[in-house]
Amino acid sequence: MKTPLILAAAATALLAACGPQAGGGGQGPRDAIWAAGSSTVFPFTSRVAENFQRTSGGAAPRVESLGTGGGIQAFCSGVGPATPDIANASRPMKASEFDLCAENGVTDIIEIQIGYDGIVVATARDGGDFDFRIQDLYLGLAKEVPGADGQLVANPNTTWAQVNPALPDQRIQVYGPPTTSGTRDAFLELGMTPGAQAVPAAAAIETSDEDRFEALAHTLREDNAWIDAGENDNAMVQTLTRTPGSLGVFGYSFLEQNLDSVKAASINGVSPSFETISDGSYPLARSLFIYVKKAHIGVTPGLNEFLQEFLSDASAGSGGYLQDRGLVPLSADGVAAERAKVEAGTAMARPAE
Repeated sequence: MKTPLILAAAATALLAACGPQAGGGGQGPRDAIWAAGSSTVFPFTSRVAENFQRTSGGAAPRVESLGTGGGIQAFCSGVGPATPDIANASRPMKASEFDLCAENGVTDIIEIQIGYDGIVVATARDGGDFDFRIQDLYLGLAKEVPGADGQLVANPNTTWAQVNPALPDQRIQVYGPPTTSGTRDAFLELGMTPGAQAVPAAAAIETSDEDRFEALAHTLREDNAWIDAGENDNAMVQTLTRTPGSLGVFGYSFLEQNLDSVKAASINGVSPSFETISDGSYPLARSLFIYVKKAHIGVTPGLNEFLQEFLSDASAGSGGYLQDRGLVPLSADGVAAERAKVEAGTAMARPAE
């Protein structure tokens, strides 16, 4: 990608003018790139930052793991040196977040898909083997489920065998990401929602009251069957090895890095792999993104070059160093399309929801 993005002088003035208003108390321009957000995207952005700093000789980019929601909130808080240049996200930006950005003067946001990932449900290597039906996730982890008469009751299941006799007779204890995490959001959308739709009594609620159904599908148990484990996926992997019989929900890249200690369950008979995630056959496959303020390009030193590095063949392409970190890359055409978006400075449209 040889053509640099050209930022109008007006954008430079805007950035300088907005900096003191963005919570920075009159900070001057930053000399380093700042990215914040998803713990899943964190290792990929960190790897690009390492390579960028080594080859450019400039200041090392600052990369923070705050969760997708926390990163986008910081990103949308304003324009200027007191706010991140980039939001890392393991799900698409929501319409409400886009509106928050607009309210705070953050317009012309460039959405860049960097590749794919899968959400895995994993256990220690010496634990039982799990082949979940998609409805098992809902029946095991939802706060309320249909009882024998079809009426909603507090989830009575204490073991996975009670949910599905084909599953191991192990207690239901799942460590997962907190409410700020894009991984949690994606797990609710890709796992819990279709799981509830596969249970006739729950699916019937969606027909009559979509809002009630969404609350039903997205409300996880609060009786220690589901345990919020923070944004540190590496710590979660360690917890699984120390807590026999427990399961964890995290990104495929962390599974790849810890195959000596954990293994993944299959969902509807499909195991997470490079192939099943890239072709979409694994039910919990998802896209990963970074969001960039166009107003910061040409003002934050090296930001345009950092984006070029992120989308280079050496990093984002098949066989690139991000694939070595566990990212499932886009096709060559897909990477080229994202590069073109950056080169043209194409701003995203408001999401539908």
